[in-house]
This record gives sequence, structure tokens and C-alpha cells, in this order.
Amino acid sequence: MTIQSFFFHFKKAVKGFDIDFTKISIKKAIFYLSIPMILEMVMESLFAVVDIFFVGKLGVYAVATVGLTESVLTIIYSIAIGLSMAATAIVARRIGEKKPKEASKAAFQAIMVCSLFAVAVAVIGVLQAKNLLALMGGEEEVIESGYRYTQVIFGGNVCVMLLFLINGIFRGAGNAAIAMKALWIANGFNIVLDPLLIFGLGPIPAMGLEGAAWATTTGRGIGVLFQLYVLFKGTSLIKFYWESLKMNWKTIWTILKVASGGMGQFLIESASWIFLMRIISESGSAALAGYTIAIRLIIFALLPAFGLANASATLVGQNLGALQPGRAEKSAWFSAHLTAIFLGLCAIVFIGGAGFFIQIFNQEQSVIEVGRNGLVIICLGYVFFGYGMVMSQSLNGAGDTRTPTIINLAVLWGFQIPFAYFLAKVLLMGATGVFVAIAVSHSLHAVVSTLVFNRGRWKLVQV
Repeated sequence: MTIQSFFFHFKKAVKGFDIDFTKISIKKAIFYLSIPMILEMVMESLFAVVDIFFVGKLGVYAVATVGLTESVLTIIYSIAIGLSMAATAIVARRIGEKKPKEASKAAFQAIMVCSLFAVAVAVIGVLQAKNLLALMGGEEEVIESGYRYTQVIFGGNVCVMLLFLINGIFRGAGNAAIAMKALWIANGFNIVLDPLLIFGLGPIPAMGLEGAAWATTTGRGIGVLFQLYVLFKGTSLIKFYWESLKMNWKTIWTILKVASGGMGQFLIESASWIFLMRIISESGSAALAGYTIAIRLIIFALLPAFGLANASATLVGQNLGALQPGRAEKSAWFSAHLTAIFLGLCAIVFIGGAGFFIQIFNQEQSVIEVGRNGLVIICLGYVFFGYGMVMSQSLNGAGDTRTPTIINLAVLWGFQIPFAYFLAKVLLMGATGVFVAIAVSHSLHAVVSTLVFNRGRWKLVQV
């Protein structure tokens, strides 16, 4: 491919266009889907880094509050991610079967279920913010200085959850460019509002850490409004017809059945992160801050890689719908190889400049030491992470969300948590032991996921 040809296809991918991904070459299909998905996740990872950069200016307690709040929220967002995975799988399958109206009906049901759940979470989170931070092991100073941040984030969780879900719907339909634009709009506003609301400017008062929460809620709320505009305007494969705007309990049951596996695997993963966070919190706020910054940097590279994994999930679902299981398998393997290469390059950069990257966000030596160790150790397993991400998402794209759930339960709870506790507490390795456990367990997860994918039972799943 020449440079001119690359940019021609790159522009097509970013602009977005309707095409049957089950008929064009696998390389082109992955390119057209993954470019907007990667750019979507690049913006998400950029926001994560920018957000912690500004919050880091407020001190260790502020960073610790963000880390504790996000640990609890990962459980909540597991529900949205599970619904998003179900919506992606079902929509992709219906599009592959050439049934766009059925795909649109399923999308509406998923949005209604997600909205009802988000309202319930908002009420609980606003009323119990202090208790949630205390439950996670937050120090008294962290709780008192940061509970308002937690209240706002929980209160506005519907914006984040719907943004996840509706983008999953667009990705399943192959409208990856629309999902990309929605997240760029949302996080573009986030990045602009972050410093304005945290530090204030002119007539805008400084809100401190609470300002970061309002920036996130406002930015993502605007992104959701854009998504709804596209759905009702009808410029994508997924569009709302009047007959689709009603509850269909059969479809809801199908969504919940598929989503239960997705929710389960992310609830398991989220809970494992909470246990790890709880272990690290016993080492103090400095260790917690170093861990939070290191994980944000890890996510900075993992999220674009997740774009390739999402592209694989879409192609697996659509090709199974078009009765082409062999093509679905080839798409997954090609995506996995690309993801592993990308993360391998990221690992080289992070390991070589670990200390430099951490001190961009915080200059306290104790924070830098913990964060540097975490970044180096976890990145040693990056190549494995790539295969694990793509294989798990490919199983999810096929509608087989149950198998990744079992793998997560066995590896993350059965192995990672006991191993982390043993290294951190019994061998007295502290935070370093937790980092080693993360690298080893996620590498093991990749090996198991790949072996299971190779068995091919996912080709027989019906949704």
C-alpha cells in the first residue's frame, strides 16, 4: 500500500460509510473498522491521562480519591459494558443477517434497560458516597476532601453508561466512525472543561476536585446527546423507527441473557481490581497515588489496543450472521497479531521512560517510586495482554459471553487475588507484589483465552 493509498483509505475510515464487511477483504475490513475504533479509544486514553494530570496538581489525596472512586465505579460500569457487549453481538449478528430493523429494535431495548439501572445507581451513589470511600479503605482526609467528587460522578453515571452502550451499538452495526465522533465530542469537552472547572478562570469559580467530576459528567452528557441525535435523525444503519420505540420483552430477555455473561466477566475483573486496590491502600495514600497514575498510563496504551479487539468482535459477529465462521476466525487472529505488535512497542517505550512518565503527574519521590515499578513490571506482560484482549472480545462478539466469564473467574479470582495477597502480605513485597501478580495473571489469562478460542465452540453459538 502506497502512502497516498493509505491516506485515501484512512480518510474513508474516519469519515465513515456503509459497506458490507462480510464481503470485502479481511485486511480492509479490519482497517476500516479499527481506525475509527482506535481513534475513539485514543481520545478516551488521552482524557484519562489529561484528567489525572490536572487532578495530580491538587495533591496526593485528590489522586487517591479518584483511584478509590473509579475502583467502585468499575463494578457499576461492568453492567454497562456487559449490556454494550450484548448489544454489539446481537446488532452485529442481525446486520450480518441483513436485518437492520431488528438490530434497531434490539438497540432501543438495551438503552431502556441501561437507563433504568443508571438511575438506581445514581441514587445509591449520591447518598452513600462517604461510606463507599470508607469501604475502600480511604483515609479520613481522603473521604472528607473528596466525597463530593464521588457524589457527582455517581449522580451523572447515566451519561457514562449510555455513552458506552450506544457506542457498542454503533460498533456492532459497523458504524465505527459515528462511535468515534461521539467519544471525541464527549472527551473534547471533558479536556476543555477540566482545567476551567478545577482551577477556575475569570467568572468561573475554582471547584477543585469536584470540578473534574462536573467536567466528566457534562462532556459525556453532550456526547450522549450527539448519539441520540444520530439515532433519531436516521443517518446510520441503526436508526429508530416508531415501531421500534416500544418495549419488547422477548428481545430484552435475549439481551439480558447475553449481557449476563458480559456483566459477569467484567464484574469479576472489576472486583479483582478492588481487592488489589484494597491491598495497596494499606500501604498509604502515596502508594495508592503511584498505583493510580501507573494504571492510568497502562490504560493509555490498552484502550487503543482495545479498538482492534472491538473491530474483531464486530467482524466475528457479522461473519457468523453471514454464515462465514472461517472468515470470522481469520479476522480474530489477524487482529490479535496486530494488537500484540502494538502493545509490544508500547512496552518498550514505557519501560525505557517509566520514571519520566510518572513524574509528569506527581513529583513526590515516594509516588514516583511506586508508579515506576508498577509501570515496568506490568508492561512485561503487554504482548500477552494483546492476545488475551482480542480472543476474549472475539468470543464476546460471537455471543459466547459465558466462556470469558469462566476464564476470568478462574484466573482473576482463583489465581490473581491469592497470588497478589501472598506476594504483598506473606512475602512482604507490598505494592510490587501486586504489580507482579497483575503481569503474571493477565499473561496466564491470554494463554487460556487463546487455547479456548482455538477449540472453536463459539462458532455454534446462537443469539
